[in-house]
Formats: sequence, C-alpha cells, structure tokens
Amino acid sequence: MKNRLLKLTTFILILIFGIAVGIFLRQNKTTWTLINKPFVESYIKFDDTRQTGWSKEFEIVEIKSSKGNSLQKSYFYKSKSDEPQPLIVSLHTWSGYYTQNDDLADICKQRDLNYIHPDFRGANKTANACCSELALSDIDDAITYAIKNSNVDTNKIYVIGVSGGGYATLSTFMKSKHNIKKFSAWASISDLIAWYNESKIRNSNYAENILDCTGSENGLNIENAKQKSPIYWNTPIEKLENSKLTIYAGIYDGIQGSVPITHSINFYNKLLTDMSVSDTLKYVSTSEKLKLLEKREPLEEFGNIADREIYLKKEFGNLSLIIFKGNHEMLTEFALNQLLVD
Repeated sequence: MKNRLLKLTTFILILIFGIAVGIFLRQNKTTWTLINKPFVESYIKFDDTRQTGWSKEFEIVEIKSSKGNSLQKSYFYKSKSDEPQPLIVSLHTWSGYYTQNDDLADICKQRDLNYIHPDFRGANKTANACCSELALSDIDDAITYAIKNSNVDTNKIYVIGVSGGGYATLSTFMKSKHNIKKFSAWASISDLIAWYNESKIRNSNYAENILDCTGSENGLNIENAKQKSPIYWNTPIEKLENSKLTIYAGIYDGIQGSVPITHSINFYNKLLTDMSVSDTLKYVSTSEKLKLLEKREPLEEFGNIADREIYLKKEFGNLSLIIFKGNHEMLTEFALNQLLVD
C-alpha cells in the first residue's frame, strides 16, 4: 500500500513539474529561443520596422518622382559644414519604410555628414516596390535631391544597406545613373527565385511578399522575379573601374537569419564571370562554398572586421566579398568607417 502511495505521489509531482515547465516555456518563448543563439537579436533588429529614434534635426522631405507625379518621402540631414561633405544614402530593409529606425542616422549627424533615407516605394509587398524601375528611380531621385539641397562632395557619395537594403544596394550598383564611390551591401538578397523557395521551405511570410511584388498568381512568376533580381541583370563592368562594391554576409545567416550566404557568394561570382576574370582563385569555388555551408568554420586566417572573425575573403580590383562570424546583420559603425576611408 505504501509503495503504491509513493508511486502515485511521485507521478503527481512529475505531472505538476511538467505542466509548470510547459507554462514557463510558453510565457518565455522569445527568451528561450535566444539561448545559444548569440546573433538572433541582431537578425530581429535588421527587419525591425519601428519608427523610433529620429532627431528633430532630420527633416522629412518630399521628392517628386522623375518617372511620374508621385511624391516619395525621405528623412534628410544636411551637413552644417561650410566645406563639401560626403553623402550617406542609407536604404531601408525589406519590410521597412523611410520612417524605419536607422542606427546610421545618429552617427551621421554626430559626424555632420549629409544623409538621406529614402522610401523607394516602401516595404517589398507591391509591384512598384521590390527594386522595380520605379523604386530604383526613387533612390536616384533621392541622391539628386541631396546633391541639390546640401553641400555634397560629389566624389564621396556612398550607398549602404542591410537585408532588403543590401538587396537594394546591389540593385543600385547595377542600375544607378549617379557617380557613386562605394557600395556597402550586408546580408543581401540577390535572387528572388531562390529566396522564394528558401522562404517557402521556412514557412516565412517573405514568400508571400515575393509573390505579391512579382504579380504572381498561380505560383511564382519566374520572368517577373528575374526582372527584380540583380543576379540576372547585365553587369555595368565599367562602373567597377571607379566604384567599389563590398559584399558582407554573416556565416550563420540562413540558419538563424533569413537570407542564406549563397546570395552574396553567387552574386560575387556572377560579377567575376561578367568581367571575364580567368583566375579561378578569385572565385568562391564549389568546394569552398560547401565547406562554409557544412562546417561554418573559417577556411583560413583572414583576420577580423571590427571584433568579428572573417571566415572567407575574396577580392578582385574594386570588388570584395567578406563572410564573417555573424548572422543577418550589419556592423554599423565599422561599415560607415569603411565607407569614409579613402
């Protein structure tokens, strides 16, 4: 009888403990998912569409589209210096708008740099957004506006973005009419066809966004997806004679983050191919790509960026690819410093 009572008591205690643990996990889901995932917070941050942190010194301006009569808004900061200053063109993320909080903004204000944060048709959920001709024209229009309305050193125009902003940075490199000195693309999407399939497997809302922005009805419209994917566009090879493009990706992106590193690697290789580079060591080989994807370990000693170890570095002329220890993120202050270094 005592044994039966002891067993019953033990069972009840185990049951109560299990229920308590279940309640704890449900109530602390976010905290629990961050355990052993040191870069998840930065992934969340860079598609965070909250509208916070804008100083009164940033003016909301309305810029008339050169491809229509619509007005596209931007946050704009004009340098107070009497001498021409660089212009930072910061591009919002996939789900963002011009109002999205941008850590670069305050740093640019502190350093008294010209800065503009254009809308370019807002979040990538419509046909007019998603690096359409209209959206890319809006970015060019924002640069033109900044040049006309501030003391821009036109030899020091820099375009930068992360995630959907990295996607827009690659696209601006491919199609902008402006003389831009440096492009800094972080955690970039380069191929909407690939990203649709990757997002669909992950049950991500981004898959639905891609269908919407490509006007897809019965499955993905492949042709429209190619028209909005810089990896399928003609490369302006001559631009790399005077402009520098650096592509950054965190090694854990695609596992903890939303965009696999293959988007950055494949775009880098595409540019080398289009430039007819014959030195195979300049490319990321299939073997190197597989090692990075399988082991997520450095391929050799490449040093660091900021405090992060570099896992792979490739470069040819003004084109560079850096895979670093990180996730779906931009190392903001480092990124800005690299733009400003001659």
